[in-house]
Amino acid sequence: MIPRSRNLRIALAIGALLVLGIALIAFRPRAAATLTYVPVDRGDVVQFVVASGTVNPVQLIEVGTYVSGVIDQLHCDYNTEVRKGQLCARIDPKPYVVAVDQARANLDAAAAQLAKDQAARTYAAQSRQRQAQLAATDSTSGDAVDAAANALSQADAQIAVDKAQLAQRQAALEAADVNLGYTRITSPVSGVVVSRNVTAGQTVAASFQTPTLFLIAEDLTKMQVDANVSESDIALIHTGARATFTVDAWPGRAFEGRVVQVRQAPVSVQNVITYDVVIAVDNSALKLKPGMTATAHFILADARNVLRVPSQALRFTPPGASPRAKGQRGVYVDRGGRLTLVEVTQGLDDGTFTEVRSPSLQTGDRVAIGVASGPRSPATTGPRL
Repeated sequence: MIPRSRNLRIALAIGALLVLGIALIAFRPRAAATLTYVPVDRGDVVQFVVASGTVNPVQLIEVGTYVSGVIDQLHCDYNTEVRKGQLCARIDPKPYVVAVDQARANLDAAAAQLAKDQAARTYAAQSRQRQAQLAATDSTSGDAVDAAANALSQADAQIAVDKAQLAQRQAALEAADVNLGYTRITSPVSGVVVSRNVTAGQTVAASFQTPTLFLIAEDLTKMQVDANVSESDIALIHTGARATFTVDAWPGRAFEGRVVQVRQAPVSVQNVITYDVVIAVDNSALKLKPGMTATAHFILADARNVLRVPSQALRFTPPGASPRAKGQRGVYVDRGGRLTLVEVTQGLDDGTFTEVRSPSLQTGDRVAIGVASGPRSPATTGPRL
């Protein structure tokens, strides 16, 4: 049998080893935090408001028709360059030619009726004169004299009616001529056809609403962006402000323009209020096309080629470092392996970068912006705290 004293010594040794192991685990040194650094550089800091919109021609003319009928001829198509007064389409004029001929015939009939009644009036005037002469010698009755006078008055009235009818027939003829002229669909401006909504042989009806046959852009070298700005940002935008925008067709390219109009009419979509802001754009290179979706940036303020740091660096305090004093602005800079708080004067902030001014800060200095979450990288991390 093993002596009890020996068993006790073995138990004490095992207990001591367990205590030592637990102590080593409990008091194991923790890994030091590793910081992420970004170099200070020079660049632009721009404050802006972002909005989406659509590229449109400055003048987009809807060409319709005043009369109904069948499209007899079609002379304009998509992208056709037209001049003011150029024939684009023609509605079959036959029914309107018939209407003009009928109106002219009615006018001729009214003129003939006037001539007839003028001859009758001449006879009535002569009869009235003869009856007056006979009455002077008591050779006729008073009733005959009155009848002759009445016939002359009626002849005068009939001539007045005939003249009014003649004017009506003249107006009807002019209206028929106008309708006949409307069968020629011409361009009201010089420009480019961007849309054609009819084909030859199609019947158009202008009874209740004028149908749109063509859309003509007056000048595609001058475009505008109609941007929808939210009501929370509209107070920051004013006429004359600079703006840039991008379109998906030209990635990486920013087009520049100026705000020419801030429209007062609100636009409500699902209880969201926006306002239309118009940006004038030079499109001499014809890169922009009507209907493109644009992402606009309205520039509120900018600082060009200034010393800047990530905005996060002004808010970050490394673990274990003393907190900044109230109102103190500064960044933590790597100075030969040690973190140093460098006070700065803050300038423009665009949410990503902040303009800073400090005699102790220069391009290339590494400022701390956060704690690294992944493996340590010599390019982005610095000394341990």
